[in-house]
Amino acid sequence: MVWFLLVLAGLFETGWAVGLKYTHGFTRLWPSLGTIAAMAVSFALLAQAMKILPVGTAYAVWTGIGTAGAVIAGIVLFHEAVSLPRCLFLGMILGGIAGLKWLS
Repeated sequence: MVWFLLVLAGLFETGWAVGLKYTHGFTRLWPSLGTIAAMAVSFALLAQAMKILPVGTAYAVWTGIGTAGAVIAGIVLFHEAVSLPRCLFLGMILGGIAGLKWLS
């Protein structure tokens, strides 16, 4: 269950990272409120996961999911560049997340 909470926290991190793009510097009300809500949920879920998981593992997995999700969302939503090196490094991030889960 704790890993589910952590993955969910990472997905909400992706949501608020992408949401920042839509806030236009927090000048748009609804995207700003949605982004702030996603931040709050993400941090709350991370805090719950950290009650059980080691801090380093939980934080690394949380940021890794958020980073990978933001890269994928940038490609899909904002038509950011897709290149072999970018995909390889994304794979390394995902591999690191899997490795930390395996070791915990």
